[in-house]
Amino acid sequence: MTKTETTSNVRYSTLLCVVTAGLIGALIGVALTTTTPVPGVQEAGGVVSVGIPIVRVLLDIAAVTTIGLSLLSVLVGYDRPKLSEPVMRHARPGAVAAALVWAATALVALVLQTAEFRPGSAKIGMSDVGAYIAQFGAGKALLIVAVLALLHAGLGILSLRHGEKVPAEVRVGLGLFALLPLPVTGHAANWNYHDYTMISMELHVMSAVAWTGGLGAMTVLLASNRTLLAHALPKFSKLATLCLILSTATGLFNGLIEIYLNPTLSFWDGLFSTPYGRLVILKFLCTGAIALLGAHVRWRLMPQIIRHNRTALAAWATLELTIMGLAFGFAVVLTRAPVSIS
Repeated sequence: MTKTETTSNVRYSTLLCVVTAGLIGALIGVALTTTTPVPGVQEAGGVVSVGIPIVRVLLDIAAVTTIGLSLLSVLVGYDRPKLSEPVMRHARPGAVAAALVWAATALVALVLQTAEFRPGSAKIGMSDVGAYIAQFGAGKALLIVAVLALLHAGLGILSLRHGEKVPAEVRVGLGLFALLPLPVTGHAANWNYHDYTMISMELHVMSAVAWTGGLGAMTVLLASNRTLLAHALPKFSKLATLCLILSTATGLFNGLIEIYLNPTLSFWDGLFSTPYGRLVILKFLCTGAIALLGAHVRWRLMPQIIRHNRTALAAWATLELTIMGLAFGFAVVLTRAPVSIS
């Protein structure tokens, strides 16, 4: 058995690609949704307007990283600790760091959204933040996310000492639960078919994060470990297929019904003539590209990986994750974009 089959090299370049793509996607979304200022209406400054989507995409990537690294234990299994522990010694502290970033970005987003709510204020104090939390669901959601992310970090710290005695399933479950507060404060909060759209939005977010996080964790930590990769990738492939179906179906439902329910625009005008509609199209194109890349990994590379052959998985998966990052950037702006012609 060769050294590359039992050790793991951390591929930080993959994470850098995802973060960069997410930021680019968010900035493209901001550019598409920028509107002409209305005379007499005071708006938040450019730092706040651009800062919110940037911080929110960093929040999303931190959540993806936290859940993906926690999920890695489940994918590699518990029956071969001599093989899996060298990998998990990277994954566990990485999950703790990502959870702390998740909590920090939630709090920064809370301050920025408070500033957006009070555009005329020279400075923002704790009382302003408290008032925003009390008055708006988005404020409450960000606070809850920060608390749950800190709790996840606490469990992660315990896992550094006790290993898998702190079950990975509990950490994954807590991470997925921490995803739930934010989606309900977006467009779906005002839809007529509230119950259906809430369920759809939650499924969309959880499936996208589990899919991206699992693939990212394997690419960053397992790409050079052919033994563990041959065990983990077939298990992840089944999860990824389910997540692809769920995220695509729910994403289309959420985006298209938002346009359909707008009484001021025809469906086709809403889809092609509004920034919201264009972002929906861009996100759908990203999903199509991701599906094609995933199919290549599933049908062309995985049979070779199962036989422990060397493949270009890292390069293909990094490309797939980069497009996923771009889609996350679009999604952040999409949750705040009005369905109207600018």
